[in-house]
Amino acid sequence: MKHTLVFILLLNFSLFAMDTSEQDYSLRVGYGIASENDLGEILAGDFGSHPRDLTSYSLDAGYLLQKELLTLPLDLYVKSGISYFDEDEFANTLEVTLYVKLYWNIDFFDRRIRVGFGEGLSYTKDVLETEYFEAIADGEPYAKFLNYLDISLDFDLGKFISYKPLHNTYLGYALKHRSGVFGTFSGVHGGSNYNTFYLEKNF
Repeated sequence: MKHTLVFILLLNFSLFAMDTSEQDYSLRVGYGIASENDLGEILAGDFGSHPRDLTSYSLDAGYLLQKELLTLPLDLYVKSGISYFDEDEFANTLEVTLYVKLYWNIDFFDRRIRVGFGEGLSYTKDVLETEYFEAIADGEPYAKFLNYLDISLDFDLGKFISYKPLHNTYLGYALKHRSGVFGTFSGVHGGSNYNTFYLEKNF
């Protein structure tokens, strides 16, 4: 975990050195913990936990498609990510995601909070352990290729502490959600949820 934090800090300052006024790109580093709760429970504030020791490490990159969409405080990005899943009984595996994400920017007193919603696709090299055991328990199928949601809440760290070198550096929480969307993907009705804490830099 120490190495991860050092990497995040070095990455942030190296990106600041390349900073431009356009801020067209984003890079996010995250650490996630699996939850046994479903999407609705987590969105209601019951984040839950998982009886197995299941974690993830993720790196997501994005490109700004439209700033202030429809003249509203909405920014639209296209993003792609790779995640490493540290499993318990199963072999560790990788995930690749591709999604579009909309951020609602809330500005007040020179501070910024963002609420984000991402929709796209996820593919894992091997079936995730949490998805496998849920599917077996329910007598349902499981799959590597599923729908992906990325729902987040973060704040501009630099603006909150009034430190310009950290402006456009966001600290926050994201829910990484894979599911079959009620059987749309390979008949899968289940999925997985990872509560993820991250640092994201726009540059």
